Amino acid sequence: MKNAVLLLTFTPLLALATATAAPSWPAYRGPQGDGTTTEKVGKTLWPSAGPKKLWTAETPTGFSSFAVDAGRAFTLVQKEIDGVPTEVCLALDAATGKEVWATPLKLAKYDGGGNDGASGNNGGDGPRSTPTVADGKVFILGANLDLHALDATTGKSLWSKDIVAEHGGRNIQWKSAASPLLEDGLIYVAGGGEGQALLAIKADSGEVAWKAEDDKMTHATPVAATIHGVRQIVFFTQNGLVAVGPKDGKVLWRYNFPYRISTAASPIVHQDMVYCAAGYGVGMGCAKILKKGSGFEAEELWRKEGDKVTNHWSSPVVKDGHLYGMFSFKKYGKGPVTCLEMATGEVKWSQDGFGPGNLILTGGDTLLALSDTGELVLIPASPDKYKEIARADVLDGKCWSTPVLANGTIFARSTKEAVAVDVTK
Repeated sequence: MKNAVLLLTFTPLLALATATAAPSWPAYRGPQGDGTTTEKVGKTLWPSAGPKKLWTAETPTGFSSFAVDAGRAFTLVQKEIDGVPTEVCLALDAATGKEVWATPLKLAKYDGGGNDGASGNNGGDGPRSTPTVADGKVFILGANLDLHALDATTGKSLWSKDIVAEHGGRNIQWKSAASPLLEDGLIYVAGGGEGQALLAIKADSGEVAWKAEDDKMTHATPVAATIHGVRQIVFFTQNGLVAVGPKDGKVLWRYNFPYRISTAASPIVHQDMVYCAAGYGVGMGCAKILKKGSGFEAEELWRKEGDKVTNHWSSPVVKDGHLYGMFSFKKYGKGPVTCLEMATGEVKWSQDGFGPGNLILTGGDTLLALSDTGELVLIPASPDKYKEIARADVLDGKCWSTPVLANGTIFARSTKEAVAVDVTK
């Protein structure tokens, strides 16, 4: 299940990470936190057998995506540890797919939320969160609201925090799916109790920088954005959107939005507009953020209720004021890739056959989509019409994760296996 944001200005997560010679994808939604990368897919004329596979590796169960940095690819899987199903952070060599280390976290139990797949492809349940990598550390928010910092080289635990035990945490049905948001040395997560529902944790020590509000959590990952020149962290809670100051947690604005069962797609920020969506009949909406004196106000631009077109957990990307993403339906059966005008909600085009997969924007003009059945598809990011550049079936198993492009390689995974695909020139 899974988040995106396009910013007026953005301090890239990559600037926080250990400098590397190769491009990286250090967090769930990439180096900018918005599902985009300036890196291009070099080779787009794929042979009938698909682009060259560099390696495949087992990734037992789960919907965690990859974070790739400093020659390693990090994801969460489920393994049996002494007979107990356990969430495990896995580090693979990005060049070979060989396991570098595997660090057990906590009990893996998810209430069966991953067993109702799109096209009869029930690959089991598993971890939903994606690690974040920076400064030689790997940060993980587990399904049980356990926050960890591991050494990226060895997998050794540096610190951990139990949000349920330490902050009156209130988990959600099917457990937490949010990934940790890291910026300027602080990790932002939701899930605490009254007065501490939203938390900022110091990345170097695990100490609390601030805690605020009473909102109950959703499955959505928060995003960082600059709106009207003011940096802010936008959470998507059961009350709707709430933007807070990064350093103190004070509320800047709210946009009320309905909640039902699950809200998993991250809010999308583009200029002064913020888009959000949820499944289970809720629908989607967009607010314009207005500057009011020294404060802000959210004014609704449009809202569409129901499941005709909405995002369930697949967070769209933004290109020239248009949203592109997997807009799932109530039964998740078709999950078409859709282009939608953000300011009006008008659908420009829609193409069936993808299921509740995910996509990213590469090189500023090309969508890289991963269908729920393991097909990689290249699509021009244009509102004019749907056009397919290339398609290849690269994975077995259920794919509810997000594809990654780093250093000329596509990294993708399912509930069964992971693959690295060479798309250099």
